[in-house]
Amino acid sequence: MFSKAHFTKLAAITVLVASLAACAAVSERETPGEYLDDAAITTKVIAAIVQDPVLEKNQVNVETFHNVVQLSGFVDSNQSLSRAGELARTIKGVRSVQNNLIVRTPK
Repeated sequence: MFSKAHFTKLAAITVLVASLAACAAVSERETPGEYLDDAAITTKVIAAIVQDPVLEKNQVNVETFHNVVQLSGFVDSNQSLSRAGELARTIKGVRSVQNNLIVRTPK
C-alpha cells in the first residue's frame, strides 16, 4: 500500500502535471509572461499618448497582443492619426503597429 509520504509525492506530481497542462492550453493564446510584456507595452504607449500635446487624451484605444499594438478610435486630424502610430512604434518591444484610427470629419 501507499505510505503517507508516497501519497504526498503522488499528489504533488499530480498538481504539477495539471499546472503544466493548464499552461500548455494558454500557450496557444498567450503565456503569462507574454501577457505581462503586452500589458507593459500597452501602458507605455498610453503614457506616451497622454503626454503628447497633439493627441486628445481619450480618443485612442490601445491593445497589445504578442507585441503587436493595435490603435483604434476616432481622432480629429491626419496629423493625430500619424502621430499616434509614430509614438507606438517608438516603444521598446513593439514588433508592429496596426493603426486602425479613423479621422472624424467636422460636421
